[in-house]
Amino acid sequence: MRTGGAGPTLVLVVAAGVLVGCGVTLLLERSLTRILLGVILLGNGVNALILLGGRSGAAPVVGTAPPGTLSDALPQAMILTAIVITFGLTAFLLAVSYRSWYLTGDDEVPDDIEDRQIRHAVERSELTAADLGGEGPDADPEQVDPEPPRRLHRGDGPG
Repeated sequence: MRTGGAGPTLVLVVAAGVLVGCGVTLLLERSLTRILLGVILLGNGVNALILLGGRSGAAPVVGTAPPGTLSDALPQAMILTAIVITFGLTAFLLAVSYRSWYLTGDDEVPDDIEDRQIRHAVERSELTAADLGGEGPDADPEQVDPEPPRRLHRGDGPG
């Protein structure tokens, strides 16, 4: 019984969507292991989407079939290139994850110390939006050369 050819395409679209969705969700995590898995899933999902762009047919070898019945070789070449790029990025993230685990004992991405100190200073109202270079009610439009904000050091934060 023939399904009309739309079934495998729909399955591939759904599979690509699930892979990309799960990959993006894992990329937003703070663990480098989950980020690594997200990159792998996202790469495979994009490869499935690229595979949808080509037309199916005979093997793309000249002389084996009439030119109109050959499959498109470009998506296959793009997928091979994407596999190599994903493999290189995976190797790099594995090295970063291993180094983070070796130095700190876990693979969590920590908060930046200066960002944390600036957030605490703003919460304590020591810094205003104008001090940080933003616009706000405290910003002085007449001031040409504002005084730079006080540089916070590691010992200046709370605790």
